[in-house]
Amino acid sequence: MRYAVILAGGAGQRLWPLSRKLRPKQLLPLVGGKCLLELAVDRLEGAFGPEQVWIITSAQYADQVRRVLPRIPAGNVIGEPMGRDTANAIALGAEVLAARDPSATMAIFTADHVIRPAAQFRKAVETACRAAEDHPDALVTFGVRPAWPHTGLGYIHCGKQLGDALHEVLGFREKPQRPVARQYVESGRHFWNSGMFVWTLDAIRAALRTHLPDSVEKLRPIGAAAAEGRDVAPLLAETYPTLEKISIDFAVMEKADRVLMVELGCEWHDVGSWPALASVSEPDEDGNTVVAENALVLDGGNNVIVSEGDHLLAVMGMDDCVVVHSADATLVCKKSDAQRLKELVAELGERYGEKHL
Repeated sequence: MRYAVILAGGAGQRLWPLSRKLRPKQLLPLVGGKCLLELAVDRLEGAFGPEQVWIITSAQYADQVRRVLPRIPAGNVIGEPMGRDTANAIALGAEVLAARDPSATMAIFTADHVIRPAAQFRKAVETACRAAEDHPDALVTFGVRPAWPHTGLGYIHCGKQLGDALHEVLGFREKPQRPVARQYVESGRHFWNSGMFVWTLDAIRAALRTHLPDSVEKLRPIGAAAAEGRDVAPLLAETYPTLEKISIDFAVMEKADRVLMVELGCEWHDVGSWPALASVSEPDEDGNTVVAENALVLDGGNNVIVSEGDHLLAVMGMDDCVVVHSADATLVCKKSDAQRLKELVAELGERYGEKHL
C-alpha cells in the first residue's frame, strides 16, 4: 500500500508576528481561509485515503494539528519532542510504517508550500510512486523547473530522461551564489529541490541503515510500539535528544547510489516570508495583497497587509511594505527587509524574553 507522510514541524519565524513558537506557520489560515497544512492534505485527496496519511509534527503542535485535520486518525499524528531535522523525522515515519506494512511505498510531503493545480500535482505523485515501485532500488525526488536564479534553494542536477517527466539525478547543489544559480537556470538541466520524495520502505530503510545507522537502531523500537497502539511519547522523549540533527539531503540524498527525479509540472510556492504571500493571493488593483477582514489602503501599492480578527488596519501613503497585525504585536517593515525577521525575532527574545515569541 502507499502512504503519505507530511512533515509539519517547522515554526516559521519569517511569518512573525502571526507565527509563534506555539502557533507555527503551517497552521495559519493565510490562503483562501485555510492553513497550509490543510491545503497539503486536501491536494492528496484521491491519491491517499485519510488512513494512509500521517503527520509528523512537533509535540507542542500535535493537538492543534488533530483539531485542524479531523479526518486524519488521531493516532496518525506523531509529535516529536524536539526538532532533529528531516532525516530523523523520515526515519521515524519509515519505522512506524514498516512495523505495519513493510512492503509499503512511502511518499514524503511538505506542509509549508502552495502547490497547484491539485490534479497536476497528483499526476506527478502517481508518476513518482510508479517510478519508485518500478525501480525499487532508487530514491525518487520531485524537482521544480526554476523560474529565476534563486540563491536560497537547493538544486537538483538531472541527467538522462527515463520517461515522461522522469530523469536520472547526477547530483545536488546547495544554495549557490547568484552567478552559479543563473547558470543552473540557463542550463535547463537543474531544478529546484522541492524537499518531497517517494520511495519503497526497503529502499529508504536500507539507505538510512547505511548512512544514519544510529538513528535507525534507536527509532526501530518506537515504530514497533506505535504499531501496537502504545503511547510512544516517553520513548521519543528519551531517544530524540540522542539523535544527530541532520537533513535528509545531507544524510542520505547526496550520498545515495541511485536517485531519480520527477518534474513537478505545476505551480510551487514556498510561503516562507510575508512577500511570498503575494504569489499565492489575488492582489487588488494597486497590487496590494490583503489578508484581513477589515483593511483600508489609501494611496499605496504593492504592500502586504495582514490582520487577524475584525481589527481595522488602515495603511496610507506607503508602497512596497509589509504590515501585519496580531493580537499582541504589529510588524511594519519594507518588503526588502522581510528576510531579516529572524534577526528581529532574536532581538525580541533578548529584550522581552518569551513573551512575544
